Amino acid sequence: MADIHGNLVFVLHAHLPYVRHPEHEIFLEENWFFEGLIETYLPLLAMFERLTKDRVTFRITMTFSPTLVSMMEDPLLMGRFEKRFALLRELSEREVARTRGTEFEGVAHFYRNRLAALDQLYHQDLGRNLLGAFRRHMEEGSLEGITCGATHGYLPFLKEVAGSPEAQVRVGVSTFRRVFGRPPQGIWLPECAYYDGLDRILKKEKLRFFFLEAHGLLYADPRPPAGVYAPLVTPSGVYAFGRDPESSREVWSSKEGYPGDFLYRDFYRDIGYDLDYDYVRPYLHTDGPRGMTGFKYYRITGSTDQKEVYNPAWASEQVRTHARDFVEKRKAHVRHLSGVLGVAPTVVCPYDAELFGHWWFEGVDFLEAVFREVAWQETIEVHTPVELVQAGIPASAGAPEPSSWGENGYYDFWMNGTNDWIYPPLFEAAREMARLLEQRGLSQGREREILNQMGRELLLAQSSDWPFIMTTKTLVEYAVERLKGHLYQFWTLRAMLYPGRYREDVFSEIRGRDNLFPDLDCSVFLPLP
Repeated sequence: MADIHGNLVFVLHAHLPYVRHPEHEIFLEENWFFEGLIETYLPLLAMFERLTKDRVTFRITMTFSPTLVSMMEDPLLMGRFEKRFALLRELSEREVARTRGTEFEGVAHFYRNRLAALDQLYHQDLGRNLLGAFRRHMEEGSLEGITCGATHGYLPFLKEVAGSPEAQVRVGVSTFRRVFGRPPQGIWLPECAYYDGLDRILKKEKLRFFFLEAHGLLYADPRPPAGVYAPLVTPSGVYAFGRDPESSREVWSSKEGYPGDFLYRDFYRDIGYDLDYDYVRPYLHTDGPRGMTGFKYYRITGSTDQKEVYNPAWASEQVRTHARDFVEKRKAHVRHLSGVLGVAPTVVCPYDAELFGHWWFEGVDFLEAVFREVAWQETIEVHTPVELVQAGIPASAGAPEPSSWGENGYYDFWMNGTNDWIYPPLFEAAREMARLLEQRGLSQGREREILNQMGRELLLAQSSDWPFIMTTKTLVEYAVERLKGHLYQFWTLRAMLYPGRYREDVFSEIRGRDNLFPDLDCSVFLPLP
């Protein structure tokens, strides 16, 4: 009997909120970005380079959110990142000396060698150009880059004011095109949040596919016969791919999935908390409090505070075991599904990119091992959604269920008693933007520049990261300050449109701080006809 074939689609959602504070020499939340580069994005590029060098065929789809891209191309932030990277390399040398003759010596050498290799990759191999490296892999066909909403705005709520969802999508598309030299074929809807009619906006922007949480397809009208294992074509002709719950659980869950294995590195035990404060203080990205350095010497061990020393070799062997297990389970699943459905099923595996390397230290190695396992067998093949759409993959037609991912699977994570207060002022600002465009038209000169900056501030205020932080009760004060700050700047700029109210110094300060989306034009807020 011939081998049964199925399609495996890996999707990494790469996003961080826009955090840039030139008014401070060191700002704690900027370290989110620096950690992401060191622990996830550089290791992913290293993986791409190894697979390409070894001629291992791989296909992966990856979101590049406009805010993340904007930080990657910002000279100020990248300069600060390089200083941070150099400090950690200095710390790695000190750790090798400090741990000599102890049980931690091997792990310290591991970290020093790892950081040295990443430094070589960044400075020499990639020429300090991360976006250029990602673009090269797109051009080679192994990486399918897709876009996201401009600032990850939660589109089902933003539709309250016509023009706001359009602006999020349009700026996402234009930013991707400007940075990567090609239009995106697909989009990651922020929080996978869909509402009826959103596909019209996506179609207008020439986007061909997007992703949904499983029940967004399972409860579509009519219900698709293949469930989440074949795409759905929306009324506007855009392909919707649904998440496979089984493969997601194995990788997402720290309790049921691979990341919780006792041999893997413990995320929380960091020398930034464990060692003498005076020793680690120069290497903490804060102005005083303890924090993470990335140097972690213990493995998960179990549900105990008594942790055993991390062994990178043991973890590496376990990665290969888990990769084989993952591939074998997908093969068995594909065989079962193809017998039931009568067609080659498509198994979509979407994850947050920073799960790999940052939260699950061994995650990037796991992905690489999976691609190497898949390359030599014939039951399943890795593809990108564009390849499947172009090949004429079987699909059913229907209207997706309004849905999102996150707790409970619908909208309440982003509007509840912790954060519902933010929406009236957001809607008020969006309505004022719409009113100005209708009243004044697309004005020119200074007034147009003010309107453009008002658009940037409105988009930044709309980020779904702020209500997310409020719900999870982490760094709530920062999220509140950011949202209120952007709205304050929006109305400050609005006042400058009155005769005699313009202040060049104030405008320059705001524009200098929030300088993302250089090609943004206020016309993106015009609603679809």
